[in-house]
Amino acid sequence: MRKNSIKNIRINEEVMHELSNIIRNDIKDPRLPMMTSVVKVDVAPDLKTAKAYISVLGTEEEKKNSILALKSASGFIKSQLARKINLRNTPQIQFILDDSIEYGVTMSKLIDEVNHPLADQR
Repeated sequence: MRKNSIKNIRINEEVMHELSNIIRNDIKDPRLPMMTSVVKVDVAPDLKTAKAYISVLGTEEEKKNSILALKSASGFIKSQLARKINLRNTPQIQFILDDSIEYGVTMSKLIDEVNHPLADQR
């Protein structure tokens, strides 16, 4: 199976969807803030490993704690994923912090600040 095959893309989307549901509904760790989302999932073609890119809106301490909480719950997450998705192998998930959403919000604010003085001059 190639990395960009239709099958691999579908598996990535399904794992991302189920992983989001597991994080939102099943994990009860207080270190995990409500504003935690799964941005992207890359499952290896052999289905042994997966990289889950996680975005957390909050302070640096909250981001660090949320990744630690997800790593400590990785066994539970893998077992829940195995129950919900029928794959030959259930991938071992590596959680990676992704700042793209926060970067986008920051850039949007900067653009608004630049455009705001122009609106006052009209």
